Amino acid sequence: MLRTAAAVVAGKTARALARRRGGGSAFPGLVAERIQPRILRRSLSCVRGGIVVVSGTNGKTTTTKMLVAVLRAHGRSVFTNPTGSNFTRGVLSEMLPQLPLSGRLVSDMVVVELDEAHAMRFIDEVPPTHALLLNVARDQLDRFAEIDHTAALLARLGAASTEGVVANADDPFIARAADAVDVPVRWFGLDASIADRLPELTEHDARFDDEPVTRQYGPGDARLRPVDERVFDIVFDDVTVGPVTLRQRGLAAMINATAATTTARMLLGEAFDAATAATALAAVQPPFGRGEVIIVDGQPLELVLVKNPAGFGVALSTYGTTPVATMIAINDNDADGRDVSWLYDVSFASLRERGVAVTSGMRAYDMALRLHYDDVHTGQVVPDLDTALDAFTAGHPDEPKRIFCTYTAMMALRRTLAARHGLAQFGEDGPQ
Repeated sequence: MLRTAAAVVAGKTARALARRRGGGSAFPGLVAERIQPRILRRSLSCVRGGIVVVSGTNGKTTTTKMLVAVLRAHGRSVFTNPTGSNFTRGVLSEMLPQLPLSGRLVSDMVVVELDEAHAMRFIDEVPPTHALLLNVARDQLDRFAEIDHTAALLARLGAASTEGVVANADDPFIARAADAVDVPVRWFGLDASIADRLPELTEHDARFDDEPVTRQYGPGDARLRPVDERVFDIVFDDVTVGPVTLRQRGLAAMINATAATTTARMLLGEAFDAATAATALAAVQPPFGRGEVIIVDGQPLELVLVKNPAGFGVALSTYGTTPVATMIAINDNDADGRDVSWLYDVSFASLRERGVAVTSGMRAYDMALRLHYDDVHTGQVVPDLDTALDAFTAGHPDEPKRIFCTYTAMMALRRTLAARHGLAQFGEDGPQ
């Protein structure tokens, strides 16, 4: 007990100091762990309504935010990691402000997003009651290895879940993993009427021995049925959630909402209410950089996070088809992945009409070269992000603008925009 109390106090102190300096999202968790190695297990030992891990290559942050919103709208208290710090010490750091000296979290439910590798560390400490498995696609090879390895990690997460799994019926890697678990599975996917749009969401290595699977949806399974690029229905056998109008647009945001709603229904059971879910989804603001719109000098500037071939492809199909002033910012810090060769697996043809006004970041010249190979004109190459942002906004003062950016580039740009325009800082957009 004394060790746990000391860990909580030290972690809270480290968090306060780190936030004063503007960083250190995982450091407070590290401090607490060093004093009490089992603090994560102890912290979640009294949670009775469900411990959910959301994982997959793309869509974790958005889906987690949507799921938490739906659960809270049903009156549940939910702990989550709202800043998208998707590793175990980051989760613990987010939890510290809510921990009493006993170290036991008081919350009905826990919903955390974790990347595939850190999910393994989490389940070694805390068996999740439920896993939400989103998708498997090629990611940064220097961080996540090849695609079968990623699929194997998600299969382990599903197998570790004690009460249920929610899985993407349209992803063959996820489907194989979920078919092998011993707990109830709920499926989500595209309605048969829009099956031809599946390539907008997926980018898989070929598996020539995979037979096309027509899955029979059962009670509790959900199908996405779009009306347009913002409005859609989530169709269960016995009830329809919708029409829902999201503040994000595009098929990826809709399938994330479908995944979140399927999970919420599994967790809530008979307490689930379709109208409450639809209202909650419609109120969700896009997470930082996931189609977030910032008004700059009277014009919208859209931040779009890109981090792997599938994600960049989805972003271009969702946003890049509308010709606006465009900037691309590519960094190669550890959080971005050092190897940016994945950019050559992305088609930038949709940007040819308007071109790209500015490329920026540590790999600004690499990005400009990549665009050249797709016959996309680049106006300026400005490696410094703040200088590039100034040039971009000054060069296009009277029109909408869009920036595609890797993670650390997005965070740097977001901090600059927050300071200049009085926006919420990272981590301050919702309950901790």
